[in-house]
Amino acid sequence: MSDTKLSIGPESLPALAELLRQPAVSQVLVVADANTARLCYPLLKPHLPEAHQLLEIPAGEEYKLLATCETVWSHLTEQRADRFAVVVNLGGGVVTDLGGFCAAVYKRGLRFVQVPTTLLAQVDASVGGKTGVDFMGFKNQLGVFQEPAGVFIEPQFLATLDPRQLKSGYAEIVKHWLIADAAAFETQRHQGLFVDDWTPIIRESVATKQRIVAADPLEGGLRKVLNFGHTVGHALESYLLAQPGREILHGEAVAAGMLCESWISTQRGLLSELELDRIETFLFSIYDKVQFVTLETDAIAELALQDKKNSGRTINCTLLDGIGRAIYDQPITLPELADSLRYYHRL
Repeated sequence: MSDTKLSIGPESLPALAELLRQPAVSQVLVVADANTARLCYPLLKPHLPEAHQLLEIPAGEEYKLLATCETVWSHLTEQRADRFAVVVNLGGGVVTDLGGFCAAVYKRGLRFVQVPTTLLAQVDASVGGKTGVDFMGFKNQLGVFQEPAGVFIEPQFLATLDPRQLKSGYAEIVKHWLIADAAAFETQRHQGLFVDDWTPIIRESVATKQRIVAADPLEGGLRKVLNFGHTVGHALESYLLAQPGREILHGEAVAAGMLCESWISTQRGLLSELELDRIETFLFSIYDKVQFVTLETDAIAELALQDKKNSGRTINCTLLDGIGRAIYDQPITLPELADSLRYYHRL
């Protein structure tokens, strides 16, 4: 994020206003979903140029599709947006991923900024330059790496979230502790979600991700540690997303995935039984168990064959070499993945 302006806290929206006042900005388009247009746009609006436009898209992962991108691209085309236009993505991970992707490919690239409104987007989705949409039922199957011009994180937006959404985002914070900060996991696990001011936690979590992304912007190596919990988690999320009424949030899937991949780490002799127990106790103190039946485990596991970290039919997973240290490109088999889901189901 060397060229990306990052601002966290009360100064973030004024900093966004300053960026958008630059003479090189011809138009400003705000992309928001049905929820953020209603709950968050009023807080953002005073910091936007008077002539900006608001485009509202449907809310939910089920709309993170090319069809929604076409709506955005059609609007940009109808408004004759040139390459000096700026797209402001106001929302959670769906909006920041999809809006960034739309901007990155329209006329070979518009500048875009992220104004994340969920905890998940503030500590993860908006940071690091990944954009994308789901395709054929697979998470983020289409996408590009494209750094935003800025990320403006206002913790006030978290007041608009229901508890389930807050928990979902918290999973990515826990992931950062488990892969890179054992001391934070040890101290913060006793506090959990009882947080008065999220700003310091957001700053620390973003800093962890920034350090990793700066060392490996295009995910050729080290950045893959950020996928801990996501190999199993994405498979589980994709499987349930395809079944109306059974959908789960991304962070809920990642929390389950972290438990499964921690168990695999223990089976490999990388993570102690005591450490596994600490992780399980902590995560189950916050997250309900994701519901599926044992007969579904093989079908869920099969979806991991589409994971972006794979080499051919080799499933490459990130595992824990103790709490606070992750190792990437660890090949796991379909039976191991299915066994981890069965283990999770028995807990």
